[in-house]
Amino acid sequence: MSDLLDPELRARSARTWRDADDRPPVVPDLLHPPDPGTTRLRDRHRLLWQRHALRRERAQAHLMTALDPDRGLPVARSRTVVDYLRGLLRERSRLVALVILANGLAAATALAVPRLLGNLVDEVDLAGGDPASGVVRDLVLLVVVVLVAQAVLTYAAKGLAAVLGQGVLAQAREHVIRAVLRLPLGKVESASTGDLVTRVTRDVGSMSGAVRWALPEFIIGVVTVLLTVVFMVLNSWALALPTLVTASLSLFQIRRYLQQAPAGYLLEGATYSDIKTTLTETVEGARTVEAYRMQQDRRSAGVDDIQVSSQAERYGLVLRNVLFAVMDMAFSLPRVITLVVGAWLYSRDAVTIGDITTAMLYIETFYGPFDRLVGTIDRLQVGVASTTRLLGIAEVPPDRTAGEDRPEGSTLVGQGLRYAYRPGHDVLHGIDLRLEPGERLAIVGPSGSGKSTLGRLISGIHAPTGGTVQVGGVELTELPLELLRTEVALVTQEHHVFRGSVRDNVELARDGAGEDGVWRALATVDALGWVRALPQGLDTVLGSGHHEVTPAQAQQIALARLILADPHTLVLDEATSLIDPRTARHLEGSMNALLTGRTVVAIAHRLHTAHDADRIAVVQDGRVVELGSHDELMAAEGEYAALWRAWTS
Repeated sequence: MSDLLDPELRARSARTWRDADDRPPVVPDLLHPPDPGTTRLRDRHRLLWQRHALRRERAQAHLMTALDPDRGLPVARSRTVVDYLRGLLRERSRLVALVILANGLAAATALAVPRLLGNLVDEVDLAGGDPASGVVRDLVLLVVVVLVAQAVLTYAAKGLAAVLGQGVLAQAREHVIRAVLRLPLGKVESASTGDLVTRVTRDVGSMSGAVRWALPEFIIGVVTVLLTVVFMVLNSWALALPTLVTASLSLFQIRRYLQQAPAGYLLEGATYSDIKTTLTETVEGARTVEAYRMQQDRRSAGVDDIQVSSQAERYGLVLRNVLFAVMDMAFSLPRVITLVVGAWLYSRDAVTIGDITTAMLYIETFYGPFDRLVGTIDRLQVGVASTTRLLGIAEVPPDRTAGEDRPEGSTLVGQGLRYAYRPGHDVLHGIDLRLEPGERLAIVGPSGSGKSTLGRLISGIHAPTGGTVQVGGVELTELPLELLRTEVALVTQEHHVFRGSVRDNVELARDGAGEDGVWRALATVDALGWVRALPQGLDTVLGSGHHEVTPAQAQQIALARLILADPHTLVLDEATSLIDPRTARHLEGSMNALLTGRTVVAIAHRLHTAHDADRIAVVQDGRVVELGSHDELMAAEGEYAALWRAWTS
C-alpha cells in the first residue's frame, strides 16, 4: 500500500504525526546520571541531589497544571479528598468507634505480655535464679490467657476493619461511577483516551487498595503506636525517652515526605496515562503507521513516554529511600541507647532487670507498628493521589443547566450557530437552519467541513458557542437529558455493544419495552435473521468474552435502540458507514415506515442518502454554501453537483 504513495507526499504526511525535528529531548540531559567512572563520588552525590531537585520542580509544575480545570480532566485538591473520606467515615461513625475500640483492646492485651515477661524476669532475679514453681506457673498461664484474648480481639478487630473498608470502598466506587456517567460528552472527547482509561482502571485499583487495606491499617497502626507509648512511659519514662526522641526526630522527615510525595504520585499517574494514550493511538492507527512507514517513530514515542515515566518514578524512589533510611536509624539507635541508659540506671538501683527487659521488648513492639504505620501512610499517599484524580472527574462542571420550560411543538430551529473546540478558532460560522416536522434533511460536504459538529449541535450534544438551537421554542441544552433524548437523538458511526444479552443491549434506550417491542425494533433494522440464529436468541450474551458481533451487527443494535427511544427528530451521523452499500441501502429503505412523520437529519458521504432527502445542505468550511433539493442543486451546477458527479462516477 505504501508503495502507491508518492515518496514526497508520504514524508510530508508522516511529518504531521511528528513533532518538529529540533524539539528538545523529553528528558533533559541534566536528569541523566554521569557514566560510571567519569565523576568523583562527591560530585556524583551532588549531581544526584541536583537531579532530585529538578524532578521535584517538574512534579510541582505538573501539579499546578493538573489543578487547572481547563487542561483536560482536572484533579481534586488534597483537602477535597480528606473532606470526602471524613464524610464517608462520619456516616459510619459507630463502626469506626468499634474498630478503634477493638484494636485498642487487642493492642492493650498484646502490650501486657512484655510487662508480664518483665515481672517474670524480676521474680527469677529476686529468687536468685530459683523461683517458686507456682509463681512461674501462674505467670505463664496468665501470659497464655492474655495471648488467647489478644488473638480473639485481633480477629474481631480485623473483621470489623474489613467491613469498614469494604463499605467505604463500595460507596466510593459508586460515587466515581456516577461522576463518570455525568461527565459532559464534550469533556470526555477533549480528554485523552489514556487519561480516562488510567483513571477508571489503575486509579480505581489504587483507591481500592487504599480504602480496603490502608485505611483500616492506618487506624490500627495509630491506636497501637499510641498505646505502646503509654505503656512504655508507665514502665519507665527514662527508658522510654530514647525511643520517643528518635521517633520525634524522624517525624520531621516523615512530614517532609508527606508534603512532597503527592505531587510525585500525581505525576506518575499522568505518565501512565501518556503511555496508554500513545499505545492506543499506535494500535488504532496501525494501518496508517504501516502506510507511512512510521513504525520507528511510534516506537520512539513509546520509549520517550517510558523515559518520562521513569524519571517520575525515580523522584518517588528517592523520597522513599531517604524516608526509609531515617526510619532505620530511628529504629536502631534506641536499642543501643536504651541498653546503655538502662545499665547506668540499674547500677544506681533506679530500674530493675525486668524494667529493662520490658523496655527492650516495647522498643520492638513500638517500631513494628510504627514502621507499618509509615508504610501504610505511603500506601495511603498513592491512594490519595489516585483519589484526587478520580474526584477530579466529579469536579468537572456540567455543560448545561436544565430549565423549567418545555417544548411546544417539534420544530427545530438553529440561528447564527457557531462552535469552537478552542477559543478563537470557530469551526462553524453563523449557520441558520430551520427543520419542519417530518422533513428529511441531508447534510453533505467534504471531510472536516463541520458536518458532524453541526449534527452534534442539532442533537443537543454540544451547546453552541454562538447562536441558539431550539426545539419547540426551548433551547436544547436547557432540557433535562431524559426529555432531550425523547425529542432529538443522535446515532453516530461510533457504537458500543455492552456485555449483556441482546435484549438488554436494545432495551437500553427504553427500559421495559418488552419482548415484542425489541423484536419489532430488530425487524425494522433488518436484524431478525442473525438474532434468531443465535444460540439463545434475545437472551444470548454479547460482548467481551461472549458472542462477538460484527461491526454491521453492532450498528444494527445501535439503530434498534434509536427506534425504541422513539424521538421525533433523528440525527444520523453516517449511521450506516460500517455496513456494505447494498445492505445499508436496504436498511435505510426498511426504516422508511418508521421515519415517516419524523424529522430526519442524515449526515453522510454516501450521496444516495442525499438523493432521497427533501432538502440538502452542503457544508463547506463551516458554512452552508448550498441548500435545496437534489434537482435544484443539480440544476445550480454548484458544489453539490460536483460532489454528485464524483460519487456516481
